[in-house]
Amino acid sequence: MPRSRILERGPGDSAVALSVLPGGLRVVTETMPASRSASIGVWVGVGSVDEAGSLAGVSHYLEHLLFKGTKARTGVQIAGSIDAVGGELNAFTAHEYTCYYAHVLAHDAATAVDVVCDVVLNARIAAADVETERSVILDEIAMRDDDPDDSLAEAFAARLFAGHPVGDPVSGTAESVAALSRRQVHGYYRRRYDPRSMVIAVAGGVAHRDVVRWVRAAFADRLDPAQGPQAVRAGAGFTDPGPSVRVVTRDIEQAHLTLGVPALPRHHPDRFALAVLSTAFGGGMSSRLFQRIREQNGLTYSCYSSTSAYADTGSWSMYAACQPANLSIVADLIRRELEAVATDGFTGDELALARGQLCGGTVLGLEDSESRMNRLGRRVLTASRYLPLDDELDAIRRVTGDEVTAMARRLLTRPATVAVSGPYSRARELPGPLRALARRPVWPARARS
Repeated sequence: MPRSRILERGPGDSAVALSVLPGGLRVVTETMPASRSASIGVWVGVGSVDEAGSLAGVSHYLEHLLFKGTKARTGVQIAGSIDAVGGELNAFTAHEYTCYYAHVLAHDAATAVDVVCDVVLNARIAAADVETERSVILDEIAMRDDDPDDSLAEAFAARLFAGHPVGDPVSGTAESVAALSRRQVHGYYRRRYDPRSMVIAVAGGVAHRDVVRWVRAAFADRLDPAQGPQAVRAGAGFTDPGPSVRVVTRDIEQAHLTLGVPALPRHHPDRFALAVLSTAFGGGMSSRLFQRIREQNGLTYSCYSSTSAYADTGSWSMYAACQPANLSIVADLIRRELEAVATDGFTGDELALARGQLCGGTVLGLEDSESRMNRLGRRVLTASRYLPLDDELDAIRRVTGDEVTAMARRLLTRPATVAVSGPYSRARELPGPLRALARRPVWPARARS
C-alpha cells in the first residue's frame, strides 16, 4: 500500500492528501466536494536548466511532441478523447519543470488521468512529427522575438542571470531548435522522464483513493519498489555577473524598460518580506510606482514591479512603457522612489494595503480547480516541506515594516541591470538617469545637489 498522509484540511470536507507510490511517484490531491470539475496535472521535474548546450530547447520541444501520438492513441485520438467531454488539454514548459494537464468535468477525471499519463509515459516521438513540430516551434520563437515585451523579458533575464541556465530562453533559439535531431529528442525523453521526478496533482470533485487507483493503473509496470522520489532540485549555483545595460533595437512608438536586481531563491525564509516589498512598491493601483508615475505624472499606461524565483536565485524587477521622450524622467522617478523606500521605508497604511492585497489575491487566485492543481503540483515538486495556505497567509501578515526596509536595502546595494526595447541602437543613446541606474547602487542613497 502507498504511504499516504493529509497535508492540509480546508472548509467543509475539503482536504489535501499525498501518497508516495512504490518507485517514488508522488500523488497529491485536493478534494473539493462542491466542485463539478477536476484538473489533472502530470508535473515532470525537467526543464530548460537541464539541457546541455546542444540540447537547448529540447524540453519545450517535447512538450509539443508528446501530444502527437502514443503507442495506444494517435494525436487525433488524444485530442478527441478530451474534446468529447468538453475538456481542455495542454502543457507548459518552465525553466525547472514541465506540466501536462487536463481540465474536465469531475466524472470524467478517470479518463483524463489515463490520457495525460499515457501522453507523458508512452509518446512515440516519430521522426515525421519531429519535423512537423520543428516548424511550429520556430514560428513560436519568431512570434516571441516579434513581441517587444517578450523579447525585452528575454534580454533582461539573459543579462541579469548571465552564466546561469535560468538566463537562457525556455524554448531555445532558432539555431538550437533547427539543429536538434530525433535521436537527441528521443534520448532526452527516455533519460529524463522518470517517475521518480514526477508528481501527479489532481484537484476538484474527486476522492484521493480513486485518483491513486487510476494513477497506479496508468503507471502499471513503471513503479519500481526499490526506488524513491528524487531530491528537491538544488540549482546550479548562482554567481552574480554584475550589472549591465542591454538595448533591443525596435522601430516602435514606445520605449519599454525593465530594470532589476538578483533577489531570493524560491524557498528563502525572507521571501514573504520580498513579496510585501514588491507589492507595496509596484504591485497594484495603490502602489508607489503606479501612483507616482501614472496617476500623478501621467507618464505611462503600464508600470509595475514583480519577482521571479528559482531553486537557487531570483529577481526583483520594475517595468514601464512610455514615450521615448519621457524615458529619462520615468527612470529618474523610479530611482527616487527606490531611494525613498530604502531610506524611509513604507507607511503603515502602505504596508497594510500590500499585505491585504497579497493575502486576498492569494485566496481569490485559488477559487477554481485548475489553480489549486497548479499550486499542489508546483509545491510538492519543488519544496521539501508543504506549506498550508493558512500558514502562508500568516507569514505574509507577520511581515514588519523593518523587515521590508531591510530587504530593500539588501537588494539595492548593487547597481541595477537595465534592458530597454525601443528606437535605440546602443546604450549610450539612453538617457543619463537610466544609465546611472546601471552604474551606481540606489543604497546607500547619495545626497543630491
